[in-house]
Amino acid sequence: MSPQDAQRAASVTSAADSAERRRIQRFLALRRGEPWFWVVIDGERIPLRDISVDGFAITAEAPPAAGAPFDFVLHREGVPDQIRGRAQSVNFIAASAQAGCRFLNLEAGDAERLRDWLIALVIMNASVRISEKDAAAIVAGPSLI
Repeated sequence: MSPQDAQRAASVTSAADSAERRRIQRFLALRRGEPWFWVVIDGERIPLRDISVDGFAITAEAPPAAGAPFDFVLHREGVPDQIRGRAQSVNFIAASAQAGCRFLNLEAGDAERLRDWLIALVIMNASVRISEKDAAAIVAGPSLI
């Protein structure tokens, strides 16, 4: 393999790696086909496309905060609790107007709250009866997408 071919192969691999940063299972942020998870960034309430324990995706015309770290608040439709933290856009796909963001940090106790939210989402959306233990394993497991 020539040095140019090796460089091209490395570029393709690097591009593929940067296209999907989450290695853990992610979930559509819907309940009964409607948005159920929302994020507030700079005072704007935006429905999430998907969510995982390490980040979320939103519809966006540009990366939030132009790719710089930003503060956010997550909430669920009709539920009073919130999750606060900082995130950063790590993936932007202009063709589908989607920005993928990873959590940089969550406030105290919010990582556990997020895990509980995702377990509840898995249980509510399961097409078969599922235990909390099984839902927790799905939330913590590797990405199936």
